Amino acid sequence: MSRSAHPAGPRHADVYPEGHYSAPPTDLNALDPKVWAETVTRGEDGVVTVGGIAVTELAEEFGTPAYVLDEADFRARARAWRTAFGTDADVFYAGKAFLSRAVVRWLHEEGLNVDVCSGGELATALSAGMPADRIAFHGNNKSVDEITRAVEAGVGHIVLDSFQEIARVAHIAQSLGKRQKVLIRITVGVEAHTHEFIATAHEDQKFGIPLAGGHAAEAVRRALHLDGLELVGIHSHIGSQIFDMSGFEVAAHRVVSLLKDVRDEHGVELPEIDLGGGLGIAYTSDDDPREPHEIAKALTEIVTRECEAAKLRTPRISVEPGRAIVGPTAFTLYEVGTIKPLDGLRTYVSVDGGMSDNIRTALYDAEYSVVLVSRTSDAEPMLARVVGKHCESGDIVVKDAFLPADLAPGDLIAVPATGAYCRSMASNYNHVLRPPVVTVHDGEARVIVRRETEEDLLRLDVG
Repeated sequence: MSRSAHPAGPRHADVYPEGHYSAPPTDLNALDPKVWAETVTRGEDGVVTVGGIAVTELAEEFGTPAYVLDEADFRARARAWRTAFGTDADVFYAGKAFLSRAVVRWLHEEGLNVDVCSGGELATALSAGMPADRIAFHGNNKSVDEITRAVEAGVGHIVLDSFQEIARVAHIAQSLGKRQKVLIRITVGVEAHTHEFIATAHEDQKFGIPLAGGHAAEAVRRALHLDGLELVGIHSHIGSQIFDMSGFEVAAHRVVSLLKDVRDEHGVELPEIDLGGGLGIAYTSDDDPREPHEIAKALTEIVTRECEAAKLRTPRISVEPGRAIVGPTAFTLYEVGTIKPLDGLRTYVSVDGGMSDNIRTALYDAEYSVVLVSRTSDAEPMLARVVGKHCESGDIVVKDAFLPADLAPGDLIAVPATGAYCRSMASNYNHVLRPPVVTVHDGEARVIVRRETEEDLLRLDVG
């Protein structure tokens, strides 16, 4: 497997030189618990099960491809984040990772809040019964209609992303006779060690108001003096798929420095600080993510230390894990279609899905694992590239992996850690139908997002 790029690096569809990838695993049938959901195991008959149900049964009942989500694992991860931060902090699940009404209900029951970034995500959260005051609304270009709906619904926070939005939200809130709680999103000049497209704290990008040049300070001045706004804090997000906490330390130092300047200029100590999300998960056995309690301890200590040095009261901390909760809880189940060996290179394994259900490999050069799940095999490992059915050479699901050499059409293979950003970024490229999301729990399976049909596609095509 390539180690030349970060899991979100810029390259894709390379043909690597001999020896560039890692050695094959010692056991092709093994399931690394680091990348699989909690209840995933391999039965005595060699078939992988999840929540007590065999993947062969899931494929027969729900078809392939399908996203299979372990509800017990999702709930356990949500509880771990809630417990790690305790009652003195807020945990907002980042809905952009994956959102459905069932997921919103689980979050509500487990005591988490929801972060949304579009009118559609807001509608989903509200329709599933999430209290509006436990919803935060993000986005760099919220429409007037979206802001109006959010303010009317009574969302807990709106995160302001520009000078225009400060005025826009203030005007809408005032016209509705409300005073909207807001955070100002700032860019602190910290570039997380990640891909250009998902590093969000350096100045040259679309999100937030730069700390440099006094822009963030001016945003605070404007927000504090507008009747329709109640400025309660500062928001910072430094990127995604982050394993190293050092970036958060620098970001917290700069955010707290701004809080100190606000106190000194305005006599106001803002009570909240949102450090965003972006904590990484294990897509492969080489990734080493941190546990929620470790992250909570580190972030709390960083903010407390910085505030004590600035002689500020420690504000209430918010975090926004999305991928870190839902990412590891799901896998994508595929059926093998064609197998094409290329002498001296690799074997191309085509499945019945592809970039329409997982664009991340083509978009970010993301790396994934893959395992034969409908049986075990003692065959020799073969270097494989798992590709989709789309008319696109970049239609790659897993760039380089080892699968058994006796892999055959009709076998089921599964790609773990696909709970985040796969269904939410899915498309109908080539008019392929988007897969269902099937949850399993205690031996029962049910669809929470159904498979699309041709009727769904044609209903939108008005001719």
